[in-house]
Amino acid sequence: MSWWHRLTGGTTGRDGSSRAPNYLSEAIDLEARGDYANALTSYRLALRQHPDDPRVLQNIAIAFSKTGQPEEAIRHYRRALEVEPSLAGAHYGLAFLLLKRSDSAGCAAHLEAFLRTTRHDEESAAFVAHAERTLAALTGEAPGPDDLHAHDAWRESTHPDDDAQPFTDRNAGPAGPGPGR
Repeated sequence: MSWWHRLTGGTTGRDGSSRAPNYLSEAIDLEARGDYANALTSYRLALRQHPDDPRVLQNIAIAFSKTGQPEEAIRHYRRALEVEPSLAGAHYGLAFLLLKRSDSAGCAAHLEAFLRTTRHDEESAAFVAHAERTLAALTGEAPGPDDLHAHDAWRESTHPDDDAQPFTDRNAGPAGPGPGR
């Protein structure tokens, strides 16, 4: 997609096409390459085209998490959950952002919602186990020490760069493979 096509929303004259750009796909591609600033711009454009699309809202929340903007991430996760209350990935991501804020009750509520709404299959097994361990630590049901420093060490060793964000299938909607992202 050319710069002119994106600027005008029209055609380049080369292909005669007048299709609207797919900003969500573009944003996912940019983010995969580590270009978070441009990915966020494309996510915002996708959000302008589809303000109530839970996939766009969830993906922009993930990008905000990765760029160290937790308040924006929380806001977008919450909006995604307003639109699609069973969006498992949004519950999971929001839970761990709330945990970082020391909001144990909010974290627990979203972990419980994640465990209710996610598919329990091989692809999500690690995330389910992580959620169950964290929830057990929060509720005091964990067999070992109940401090969450072990959780932080585990998360850093297993997800050092992704802020405990699940589900690499970012194109999947709520009905797609995995719990949705």
